[in-house]
Amino acid sequence: MTSTLRPARTVETEQRPGRWLALSVLVLAVLLVAVDATVLGLATPYISEDLKPSGTQLLWIGDVYSFVIAGLLVSAGSLGDRIGRKKLLLIGATAFGAISVLNAYATTPETMIVARALLGVAGATLMPATLALIRNLFHDPRERSLAIGIWGATASAGTAVGPVVGGFLLEHFWWGSVFLINLPVMAVLVLVGIKLLPESRHPNPGPWDMLSVGLSLVGMIGVVYAVKETATHGVDGNALAAGLFGIAGLFFFVRRQLTLPHPLLDMRLFRNRGFSGAVLADLLTILGLSGLVFFLSQFLQLVQGRRPLEAGLAELPAAVGAVAAGLIAGAAARRFSVRSVVAGGLAAIGVALALLTVVDRSTGYPLIGAALLIVGVGAGFSFTVTADVILSSVPKEQAGSASAVSETAYELGAALGIAVLGSIVTGVYRDFTAPAGTPSGAHESLGGAVEAAATMSPGKAQEMLTSAQDAFVDGLAIAAGAGAAVLLATAAAAWFLLRGQRLDSKV
Repeated sequence: MTSTLRPARTVETEQRPGRWLALSVLVLAVLLVAVDATVLGLATPYISEDLKPSGTQLLWIGDVYSFVIAGLLVSAGSLGDRIGRKKLLLIGATAFGAISVLNAYATTPETMIVARALLGVAGATLMPATLALIRNLFHDPRERSLAIGIWGATASAGTAVGPVVGGFLLEHFWWGSVFLINLPVMAVLVLVGIKLLPESRHPNPGPWDMLSVGLSLVGMIGVVYAVKETATHGVDGNALAAGLFGIAGLFFFVRRQLTLPHPLLDMRLFRNRGFSGAVLADLLTILGLSGLVFFLSQFLQLVQGRRPLEAGLAELPAAVGAVAAGLIAGAAARRFSVRSVVAGGLAAIGVALALLTVVDRSTGYPLIGAALLIVGVGAGFSFTVTADVILSSVPKEQAGSASAVSETAYELGAALGIAVLGSIVTGVYRDFTAPAGTPSGAHESLGGAVEAAATMSPGKAQEMLTSAQDAFVDGLAIAAGAGAAVLLATAAAAWFLLRGQRLDSKV
């Protein structure tokens, strides 16, 4: 159901000059974030070897970015509505590039975790701003659907470009180089964006409520931290305290938003069933996918022995499928229905993850490649249409807040997925049977086992590695099964929640 609070049809709103060139700048920001997310997974074995993080520290390196960004997205989206989305995007892109240098030259696990957290602060400004600017650039619904498809396709292309470029860099340079590739993209984005992007903001946003910002940050980080600690170590006093603290923060955040004349986040957005259904679908989909994706690069490199560039190319089918599906998703949703395209895409991902439950150390690439292609197609259809539903459900003045909710669901799902499914993999892995004399670090991570093997006799090293790889694959299969169950349940929920939902066909 779409809002009637949009501008009247005019030549200016339909034919904004330079809107497609401006879109090219926005997709650069998406590319920046997508490439950064994918190269981290590829570089994980090298980071493990160089920085020697514990298993818990390795998970923090992987998910602290999502923790911070999830806590700040709503605040950043609201800030963009107030000070201007273009201004926030350019400031955030500059900071993102600068902090990437800090990531590249981290020398300890603690420094790397802090650098990833700071990158999350900068990253929180990028994604909501890009979607909100698309909502204000493209007033024609069909053009907007295509623009969102290109936006989503670029994110998917980043998942392909990241591993391939990252694989090349890892084979020729040190692991920090994968973060430095952000710098030229950031430079082009800022220099071109200054010229091409139009400024947009809420005409009467009211003050930026700092208490709401604090409650949002404390609430989100508290809840996500509690889930992570519970999944890793079980229920203990710290996890329980963090969870209760987070829930209290979110409760008072919601309560405050309902009383403010100009809230940081208008909670009435959630009264729209299509909006709420699309947000929930995004959160659960990423939850089911992210933990598996985080460990897939390690499987391809450390279990199947592929070189970094080869591992990057092996993941290409997912991006190809997502790009192709994203470009036609809007037309498909109008031809059939929103719920059939979203639910069908989610079900396809669930089936593909179920296929991955049968993988072992010797599984051939055709099965893995086919599963990744199906995952990509399903994600391309689902994410593109849900983004369109979320944006078209609100007036353009609230585009920043709505986009922030969408991206918060995405990042929260990523953090929870890495915490829960990643902890399944780690938990199963740690129990592998090792020969006498195996260093304790071998049980922390598969990268630690590879490093430990270099200090052991050839016979014991091979025995230990085989056992470690088998345990890692067992954990991966269980995580894939859990992800499949989540995705199939989400497909069923989307079928009911998105009933009657339609994408606009005219202004």
